[in-house]
Amino acid sequence: MFEVTARGRELQERLQEFMDQQVYPAEDEFALHLADPDKRWTIPAFVEELKAKARASGLWNLFLPDTRYGAGLCHLDYAHLAEIMGRCAFGAEVFNCSAPDSGNIEALSLHANDDQRERWLQPLLNGEIRSAIAVAEPAVASSDPSNLMTTLSKRDEGYILHGRKWWVSGACDPRCSVLLVMALSHPEAPVHQRYSMLLVPTETHGVNIIRPIQMFGYDGAPFGHAEIEFDQVWLPVDSLLAAPGKAFEVAQSRLGPGRVHQSMGLIGLAQRAYEAMLKRAADRVAFGRTIVQQGMVQEAIARSRCELEQARLLTHATAAMLDRRGSRLAREHLAMIKVVVPQMACSVIDRAIQIHGGLGLSQDSFLAAAYAVARAQRIADGPDEIHMTSLARMLS
Repeated sequence: MFEVTARGRELQERLQEFMDQQVYPAEDEFALHLADPDKRWTIPAFVEELKAKARASGLWNLFLPDTRYGAGLCHLDYAHLAEIMGRCAFGAEVFNCSAPDSGNIEALSLHANDDQRERWLQPLLNGEIRSAIAVAEPAVASSDPSNLMTTLSKRDEGYILHGRKWWVSGACDPRCSVLLVMALSHPEAPVHQRYSMLLVPTETHGVNIIRPIQMFGYDGAPFGHAEIEFDQVWLPVDSLLAAPGKAFEVAQSRLGPGRVHQSMGLIGLAQRAYEAMLKRAADRVAFGRTIVQQGMVQEAIARSRCELEQARLLTHATAAMLDRRGSRLAREHLAMIKVVVPQMACSVIDRAIQIHGGLGLSQDSFLAAAYAVARAQRIADGPDEIHMTSLARMLS
């Protein structure tokens, strides 16, 4: 129904082969690395080795449609690749396609000046550093961005940044070198012109990582989510990304494609849970027969397949809409996938956990961590209710 190009199909085959031969075999080693308390917040050497192999194979920056920086794929072609990468927790990073770097790279490619491109964009494109974006705050309902309280005050020689952010994804990564920070700079302006976006080096005096934040008990090591205090941080005038008061414009430029990437990655994770469900149901025997012969298990399998295919087709349709009409005219579809895909993933992974029994709850299976990731996406980048309200307004 939604045809990919010949180049897209060729990249799918190459990416799948790389995942099968290089990435999946490294998952156990990754888990062992994280299990060592002395190494937990360090990057395994083999991840960097895999990145070098992926880059040498031409499987690098696949998400970028701008041929100056990336593969030049349309959104629909890349959607299929994002699903393949999303099956593994560190899959996207191997190909330099992981969030939040992918969205930050898109924002920098559109809004950075020449100096900012040289200092931040090129190292990110090369996979030499990581980045994070700081928007949400613990003291306010951040789903309404007009509540944000972190301030940016103008000084003759620069700016002073002050406030606290949390759920800063990727900020605990030891390679994270720059933060994109949304701050209140023009409180008297119309609401969508009050905020500016800043590029803040992580080593800047006054940037204090308070703690890694756990998600359902998972700390996300070695990448993680951080709570960060900005304590009277002085920044030079060239720290602004785009013009003053343009933070919403910068944020929106990274959201449309990023929502498709995120949704397809989550579909890949749910698909892997579904496949694990099938295998477990076929192998496990209870009360004298395999559990796949139980009517309730059959319903769980059938319902999961239906929901997966519905979410996949809707996301493919959204990618095709982005290709044809751009982010602005694809807003309805983007809102729909933000609601539909995480809910689907939660349902499918939950059924897989149920069919796995105690194993599904334990560290011996990927399912518990997968559920945490899926459930978090019903809140990240705006809760379901915000997107449902926004969609309803567009349809009214």
